[in-house]
Amino acid sequence: MQEDFLHHVWLHKKFALESLYTTEHQPIIIKSVGLPNDNSGPDFFNAQLYIDHQLWVGTVEIHLQSSDWYAHHHEKDSAYDNVILHVVWEHTSEVFRADNSIIPTLVLKPFVHPQVLRNYRALKANKNKWIACASQFSEVSDFEIKNWLERLYFERLEQKFKPIQKQLLSTKQDWEAIMFWQLARGFGAKVNGDAFWSLAKSFPFSVFRKLQKDPIQMEALLFGQSGLLEADVEDPYFEALKSAYHFLKQKHQLSSFGVLPLQFFRLRPPNFPTIRLAQMVQLYHKNTHLFSKLIQANTYEELQIIFQCTTSNFWHTHYTFKKASQKRIKHLSKAFADLLIINSVLPMKYAFQHTNGQDQESIISIIKSIPSEQNSIVKGFNALKPVSENALDSQALIALKNNYCSKLRCLQCGIGSGLLNRNA
Repeated sequence: MQEDFLHHVWLHKKFALESLYTTEHQPIIIKSVGLPNDNSGPDFFNAQLYIDHQLWVGTVEIHLQSSDWYAHHHEKDSAYDNVILHVVWEHTSEVFRADNSIIPTLVLKPFVHPQVLRNYRALKANKNKWIACASQFSEVSDFEIKNWLERLYFERLEQKFKPIQKQLLSTKQDWEAIMFWQLARGFGAKVNGDAFWSLAKSFPFSVFRKLQKDPIQMEALLFGQSGLLEADVEDPYFEALKSAYHFLKQKHQLSSFGVLPLQFFRLRPPNFPTIRLAQMVQLYHKNTHLFSKLIQANTYEELQIIFQCTTSNFWHTHYTFKKASQKRIKHLSKAFADLLIINSVLPMKYAFQHTNGQDQESIISIIKSIPSEQNSIVKGFNALKPVSENALDSQALIALKNNYCSKLRCLQCGIGSGLLNRNA
């Protein structure tokens, strides 16, 4: 038994509401269970209860055992002076207020619906499986799953919005710079995301913006700041970049301190950081007002068109500066553009629309137009029941596994809560 179960039972009134009484045999009538408190202090506030025929308004505290009140030192915390009812699973001791009056205690154990308790124990019995509800997941209706996944997707967007919100404050609402940082992390992907982020933040975005008409200058800036121009290479293009970077470094007093080293190890050549940086340069060269274009694009097709780019000519025959390769036009693939849209563009669109009070229907339309990602989490859920039809589903399933299933937060999960209340 865990406290979160008692919270769920109290919040959703999953117990016999008739003939409730305190340990002092005072009758209880619930007018309102109150509102959950996610911060410090009692568990529910603004509860309204008739205790012994008198209306009380205040807070409710929940524990497994009544003696937990003292184990948690609530008697020393004035925030608990307004507790009107102590809800417990087992009564092990009386609890007193600061004025030595007894706090009314309700023991829930005799009143909880037996089916709810059986459902809870069935969930907890599977806690060592991939997810606790693995044996029951296939029984959950498609409507319940889809409804919860859409909510989880926006919860995931909200989590990504928080750091963007801080960046907006620190940059005085420089949306273009923040989009550049987000896209840089996206181009770096899992292996080089942090390194690309540190690279993008190593110089003022205004410097990069002024160079957009000259891709050689942009490449010089990015490759120079990343340390890739420090190698000993005899090539005219390399020397041109090196010379351009030397000029930019002197002119703008640039420093590469804090830029993380780029990783090539175990990456396929098309994913080398040199290629991704060159593609990002061409994306910005081709789209002078990239931020505005991305924000104004309201369909998946429009976004895909924006991300249709390649590299400068040098990279058609190279993956690194040191060695030439067979000619290959290195287009930004549709699949990689999908990742940029999912992880960089849509969180920024959400942040912009949220900040400016705009509706977010276009986000739902776009994310549902993107094919589902294929990773171990998505495959794990699909093995239980085919549920991931698009990128909204796959993004939400990642949030579900990481934020709920792996933390055994079954009772805060829409699916787990539904299973708990089944037939109750």
